[in-house]
This record gives sequence, C-alpha cells and structure tokens, in this order.
Amino acid sequence: MIPSHVLELARLAHGAGRIVEDVRAGDISVRLKPDESPVTQADTMAEAFIEKELARSFPGVPVIGEELVAAGREVSPGERFFLVDPLDGTKEFIAGRDSYSTNIALVERGRSVAGAVYAPARGELFAGAPGQGLWRAEIDPHAPFEMAVLRPYAPPRTERRKPKVAVVSFSHLDEKTQAWLAERGVTEEVRMGSAWKFCVLVKGEGDVYPRFGPTMEWDTAAGQAVLEAAGGKTLLPDLSGALTYGHEESRFLNPGFVALAPGVEL
Repeated sequence: MIPSHVLELARLAHGAGRIVEDVRAGDISVRLKPDESPVTQADTMAEAFIEKELARSFPGVPVIGEELVAAGREVSPGERFFLVDPLDGTKEFIAGRDSYSTNIALVERGRSVAGAVYAPARGELFAGAPGQGLWRAEIDPHAPFEMAVLRPYAPPRTERRKPKVAVVSFSHLDEKTQAWLAERGVTEEVRMGSAWKFCVLVKGEGDVYPRFGPTMEWDTAAGQAVLEAAGGKTLLPDLSGALTYGHEESRFLNPGFVALAPGVEL
C-alpha cells in the first residue's frame, strides 16, 4: 500500500499540474526574476496552492519553495521540511514543449525521503519513497485525483551496464558536461527540461544524467527520491556520496550531481 504521505504528495503535484495547464490554455504572462530566469503566473499560483495544502496536511513543517525564496522570504528548513518547484522547466512551458513538471519532496535530516514528480502535459506521474516503493499513474490534469490508479512500478530489468544514453538539458548543456560524457564514450543524448529527466532514467529510456552547472535543491529533491525508490542513484560530482539537502548557507544551491539509472555503473 502506498504510504499516506507519498499519496498526499502525489495529490498535490497533480493539483498543481491542473493549475499549470489552466494557465497554459489561456494567456501566459512572463516576467524575469532578478536572476533573469523567467517566471509565469502558473509558477506562483501552483506554488501558492501547494504551500496552502501542505500547511493543512503537515502543520508546522517548513516549506521551501522556489518562488517564495525568489521573493525574498526567509524560511529555515530544520531537520524535516518540504522542497517545492511548482513548475520546473518554465522555459519548456513557455516554448510549448511538454517535459515540464511539478515537483514536491519531503526531506529529513538532509535526505530526500519522499517525492512526487508530475508531467501534466504528458499526464504521467511518479511518486515514491526510497526503501518503501515507487508508484506510477497516468492521469489527465483535469481528472479528479481520486480517479488516479497508482500502481507499483518496477523499472525495466537490465543487466549491470555502463551508460550509453545521456539525458541532458535543452538549455544548460555545457562544455564540462559534454567533455565528461565524451570521456565515458556516451554519444547518444535525450534532451529535455525539468526534473522529468529523473523519470526518464527510471523508465529505462536513459542511463545517466550529469549536471555540473547550477541547480537548486527544489530542482532535484523530488526526482532524486523517485529515482532512488526505483533503485537508481543521485551522486555528488566526485561520486563520493549522495546529493543532500537543506544547505541554507549556500541559499539551497546544489554542488552539481550525476544521476544514474537502476543498474548503471560508471
């Protein structure tokens, strides 16, 4: 049976996806944040929904959201908190591509212990917790969440292998990443935006997702939980250990990472 907190994250990711798709069907208003990244009303409305629902379902647990931090709101994470990216892949959303996602993760003592990643334009949702299981559903963003059939998901069974297919960003494929892949003989690429790249690894449609440029903790925490629930890994760039969270001193900036699909070894 799916744990209640994982089910709730799935419900909220789906609800945020509905808001995102409602905005997509109308006029999208775009402005630039201080870091010159784009933000739309879909980002802010979906995050407000998630924050309100998390406060009701998990009273007292801090919520660190991308748009809240961008607006200058100070939230101390503590040992247990949520990381929220209401619309990951805003550039893909604006461009009309379908790989953007809504991401919610629960972090305890620095580790992402549960997460949900929903791609509303694709109608596909993953939710899971490392050590407890992974679930998948196909559900339209405008369908009632009660209609979602969350089934246990096992990644495709494969022999242990070296990476052949890399999942990389539309917008942030840098020279360091290209050199890293070339050194390992990885020449085939799948390009897309957002944390859905982690789900591509889960589904066996890619082997490795290296990212050495800047990302934020809310970009990766939910995807990492889903990938680790499937048996994959999200490691620091030097492969010395797992990516961790709650680094308030760095303003929640990740140090880079290498994500590996289940069964893939470097």
